[in-house]
Amino acid sequence: MKFILILLATFAAMEFMAWFIHKYVMHGFLWNLHEDHHVRKNKIFEKNDIFFLVFAIPSWLSIMLGNMYDSPVSIAIGWGILVYGIAYTFIHEIVIHQRIKWFTRTDNVYLRAIRKAHKVHHKKLDKGDGECFGLLIVPWRYIKEASAAKRAQKTEKTAA
Repeated sequence: MKFILILLATFAAMEFMAWFIHKYVMHGFLWNLHEDHHVRKNKIFEKNDIFFLVFAIPSWLSIMLGNMYDSPVSIAIGWGILVYGIAYTFIHEIVIHQRIKWFTRTDNVYLRAIRKAHKVHHKKLDKGDGECFGLLIVPWRYIKEASAAKRAQKTEKTAA
């Protein structure tokens, strides 16, 4: 039970870590690596993809060292980072940018809100004055907007 709680706490903390790194590192001193993500040319790989190492290496080290030194806490932290990385990859690459063509017509309010927040983030093609740097936590207004759009769609369908 303790393992699961540490894993879940790490997963939650990773959203804030990802927000911080996105805002202050990717849109800061490492903008040269992140910039191609904002001016996509439909390439399979981008320089931006290197950032997965920022999270993969600490995850791997935590799991490996935790196993070497019999530290379940370290292992749980490593797994929490890994699970967040999997969720991030799924949401960012598949749901939002659709690098793999799954969930292209989702009707889920939360996923629609995430896509909208990310679109707002990508409106800026330079590194300054951005918004919506997180991934899983989005401003409430986008959830309300997606919910209203879904209700409007249902109303149109029943009226037709």
